[in-house]
Amino acid sequence: MFFNFSLSLVAIIIVVVFFLANAIRILNEYERGVIFRLGRIIRAKGPGLIILIPLLDRMRKVSLRIIAQEIPTQDVITRDNVSVKVSAVIYFRVVDPVKAVLSVENYLYATGQLAQTTLRTVCGHGELDTLLSEQDKINAHIQEIVDSHTDPWGIKVSLVELRQIDLPQEMQRAMAKQAEAERERRAKIIAAEGEFQAADRLAAAADILEKKPVAVTLRYLQTLREIATERNSTTIFPVPIDLFKPFFKIAESLEKKSESEKE
Repeated sequence: MFFNFSLSLVAIIIVVVFFLANAIRILNEYERGVIFRLGRIIRAKGPGLIILIPLLDRMRKVSLRIIAQEIPTQDVITRDNVSVKVSAVIYFRVVDPVKAVLSVENYLYATGQLAQTTLRTVCGHGELDTLLSEQDKINAHIQEIVDSHTDPWGIKVSLVELRQIDLPQEMQRAMAKQAEAERERRAKIIAAEGEFQAADRLAAAADILEKKPVAVTLRYLQTLREIATERNSTTIFPVPIDLFKPFFKIAESLEKKSESEKE
């Protein structure tokens, strides 16, 4: 009798352990459990302690954290017939665990495939210059399209970023030549602007010197002084008499003034 009681106690313990092992689940804060009972969905539970009915309930765990998934390199032909290789990264998360389990078999695989086809379509509809210069608009367009298609699956696409755009070698060389030509064009424009401003200043200076002949003489003497300072050699310059005429006139006017005062 004692032996039968021991066997019964062991059997009860085994049943309890089996029940607890199959009935108790613990979910983290970022997890939800979609419960099926006899094949019919009940609801999503969690986080914390979850009690299941053994042999009747089945739980599928779903993470609510943001998932960063790489979009493999895609061969794209742009609208201007340039072949490029484009890769990107997509960021999304599950917002409705029930839809993510019921609406699609594998939401990770489905979202990745949808992102690949959308990337090829959007990049193929634009030209190469648009693809290189307006990446923000392309990212937003891809994100909008993928998000609208994954919304019935309970998936929210938060961001799509183009990661790398590989150009053919001949296209890289052509773009390098174009950039070099553009830099040369800007340099010539800047030089021409400088020459124009210098000519304008010289014309203004010539007008001033024409109105005041004394300034020409002073400028000439200043130039002689600078040459004598910079070079340790004797330099002989012919000095035209016209340069001293302003001084002669000044001297004559002073002389006439002094004579008039004496009278």
